[in-house]
Amino acid sequence: MHPLDQAIALRASERQDLSQEFTGATHPAYANMVGPFGGTAAAQLLQCAMLHPERIGEPVALTVNFAAPVADGEIRFVARPVRTNRSTQHWIIEAHQAPGVVATATAVFAVRRETWSDVEAVMPANVPVPDAVARMPVKGMPAWPQRYDMRFVEGAFPSAFDEQEQTHSRSTLWVRDEPERALDFASLAALSDSFFPRIYIRRRRRAMIGTVSLTTYFHADSALLAQVGTRHVLGVAKALNYQNGYFDQTGELWSPEGQLLASTHQLVYFKD
Repeated sequence: MHPLDQAIALRASERQDLSQEFTGATHPAYANMVGPFGGTAAAQLLQCAMLHPERIGEPVALTVNFAAPVADGEIRFVARPVRTNRSTQHWIIEAHQAPGVVATATAVFAVRRETWSDVEAVMPANVPVPDAVARMPVKGMPAWPQRYDMRFVEGAFPSAFDEQEQTHSRSTLWVRDEPERALDFASLAALSDSFFPRIYIRRRRRAMIGTVSLTTYFHADSALLAQVGTRHVLGVAKALNYQNGYFDQTGELWSPEGQLLASTHQLVYFKD
């Protein structure tokens, strides 16, 4: 079984109301410097709604708020559909560890219908194919980057924190699960958090950081994800503002054919 599938394997237990409890755990393959990789936590929270017997449709939005550090070990999840309309469904999902809630999530699922469609975002042009770009070395890094094949075209993670501040924090890279895994909503949610903190790229210096809030908008349906399969997707990330201990970062994930799969935004705390 793929490490991500092990990480999102949840045991369900029924409740009296529409809520459903799931039990899962952190996975050592996705360990970070402190605690687990946030993308895996997001995938677990989304998976609760995906597995819920009352679910309709597919995810279109997921927001995860990290209320406290997630500790290594067991996690108890509670997922509840708070409103179901004809084609949309709204969710509240909680992650619990002693002594309380460590993360909350809201999610929107929808039954997609064919409509007029267009995209205003622009995929970077003239990007070399993945095989023409060297994979980022991961020796000595935490476990979670080793679970991704990252091939940076620009804005790579610093090989040394030399404190040479850059003019921007933009990164462009090809990325996929390592080992290979067919893309689905859980892996897309995790990939949306695989962009390294922009402050590391911009300042090239170590800083204590922690994601406060992470939102992912899913523009792809399951059919499009199946077309991508196990291939690399193109990621683009940048920050917009650093101020008073917080910065944001925004990212896009594109299929090799140029279809926007997801856009993501997060707010990150940093200590200076």
